[in-house]
Amino acid sequence: MFNFNIKLNIIYMFFAAIIDFIVGDPLWLPHPIIYIGKLISKLEKIFRGKCKSEKGLKLCGGFIVIIVAVSTYLIPYMLLYVARINIYVFHGLNILLLWTTLAAKSLYNAGVDVYRPLIKGDIEEARVKLSYIVGRDTKELSEHEIIRATVETISENTSDGIIAPIIYGIVGGAPLAMMYKGINTMDSMLGYMNEKFRYIGFFPAKTDDVFNFIPARITGVLMCIVAPLLGGNIIGTFKIMIRDRKNHKSPNCAYPEAATAGALKIQLGGTNSYFGEVMYKPTIGEPIKELAVEHIFQTGKLMYLTEVLLLILAMLWVV
Repeated sequence: MFNFNIKLNIIYMFFAAIIDFIVGDPLWLPHPIIYIGKLISKLEKIFRGKCKSEKGLKLCGGFIVIIVAVSTYLIPYMLLYVARINIYVFHGLNILLLWTTLAAKSLYNAGVDVYRPLIKGDIEEARVKLSYIVGRDTKELSEHEIIRATVETISENTSDGIIAPIIYGIVGGAPLAMMYKGINTMDSMLGYMNEKFRYIGFFPAKTDDVFNFIPARITGVLMCIVAPLLGGNIIGTFKIMIRDRKNHKSPNCAYPEAATAGALKIQLGGTNSYFGEVMYKPTIGEPIKELAVEHIFQTGKLMYLTEVLLLILAMLWVV
């Protein structure tokens, strides 16, 4: 099958990453995630209207997973199948589809959008900017909590939004990378363990956990390797990651978060409010350095260095 040529997929992903480095996600370009999100919202509305019991909602969540996974894989697969009539169109479409699965520049810019008002002392604007990228309530957050939430979000999404799509894109081409994005989008929309989503979001959350199991651990290891470039050290960062890898409700998120904390010598975790429900998370890392606004910028650097290292390792395999 054309999408299982791993060396070719690596080349596609390399060029897709370069486009993402330069362009990011331009607002004028309709992004596939928008349409995936609309599909998920429509399915949620339909199934909530049909399923009233807790068991029924959980089962409906499973059907949503199947529908979204199948559709997000088959649509790019069929587009690429048709595109084989012209080799240049085929190669170009592969690169463009993979580009849409990457979120490095948009994630970095989102961090900068929080960083800028903070250094100007505009905490209200920082809260608003943060609300665009997190699922927690930001209205009452202190400056320290805003910084922590931003660092945690960038580090977690280094796995979800960058390393995982690269891995799936290399293994199974654009269709598998796009299917992963569909699953990850489902989790971000339905995977909350609060009263509203506890049942319909059960299978979307568990499916995302499975798909992120390996990428999250690879992300953590890569972060440990590049830690010296940000003042950390490989062994110390790795020890923090292994020690604190279970200090999170997610089986995956603590790996990149703990690696980030170890590399930057800071402490993450603590109490968060998710739309009225207060949730306490164990701490991650050691507070060797006091968490400061500069750590948002450093986390963005760590994100890029992690991505670059993975791409270098992949390209070494090609040559």
